[in-house]
Amino acid sequence: MLRGQRPWWGERGSASLGAVPIAVPASGPRGDGRTSWRHIGDAVAHRSVTPHGLEITLLGRFAIRTTRGQEVRIVGRHAQALFTLLVLTRRPRTREAIATDLWPESTITATGPLRQALYQLRGALASAGLDLDAMLESDAETIGFRPDAVHSLDTDRFDACTVDPTCGAEMAVAMYGGDLAEGLGHDCFAAERERLADRYEDALATVASLRLAAGDVEGAREAAERLIARDPLREEAHEVLIGVHGLIGTRSQVVRQYRRLRVVLARELAERPLPETDATYRLALARTVERSQARANAMERPSIATLAAVG
Repeated sequence: MLRGQRPWWGERGSASLGAVPIAVPASGPRGDGRTSWRHIGDAVAHRSVTPHGLEITLLGRFAIRTTRGQEVRIVGRHAQALFTLLVLTRRPRTREAIATDLWPESTITATGPLRQALYQLRGALASAGLDLDAMLESDAETIGFRPDAVHSLDTDRFDACTVDPTCGAEMAVAMYGGDLAEGLGHDCFAAERERLADRYEDALATVASLRLAAGDVEGAREAAERLIARDPLREEAHEVLIGVHGLIGTRSQVVRQYRRLRVVLARELAERPLPETDATYRLALARTVERSQARANAMERPSIATLAAVG
């Protein structure tokens, strides 16, 4: 968001296949939900032909479960990065394009990490009893994650909430478990990570303002401090803290918060606080003085009453 713009809420190691026979593609789904088998040499591989959708968490802690609660463990950064990229894209892409996105610094030799990552990913899905054909589209040239293989994705839910007035900023903040793929340092996730983080910070700004307006002073303080910790330039969060100190703090706290804002804006943007922030500052100072005067009046009244009684 541009400085001064307010949120518009309406307020959006390897999992090895091992020696145990694994699921392999059969000739096609039976359509009756029963189990089918296909011989591999003298062994018999077992699989369920009923696909299980995945419930995927990419915000914060990486986690995958089937709709039946079975955890899908993908071990290894390369495999996790490949899974994340395929899920976010959800359409077939060339292996070369995928390798370039994930390992741009080694495009000539990136097919090696891609093969290893795909092997680990297939092994993880198979170990969870998933039908690989129902999950992945893969041939010699392309790889893709089938759209209907994803039952729920937290980034989709969060995005939808930010544009749904019936959802609201509080719910959006609760949905945001952390930055996208925060454990993966691949540059290909940077733009989407920043986009989602901006929406989260807009939601925090809205939550802080709404809580303060509703009289939830501590809740407003908590949201504003979280936002400033992420982005010290968010002036609206400083304004909320100035207002909070005006309601329950001291004059020195109001002044210090305002000075912090002035310093960071001057250093980073060569700007002064906005007029509405200045107005909030003056109001907060006035409130601290009013509270001080009220306490002083309360301290003087008992003394006057005592003197009158003695006289």
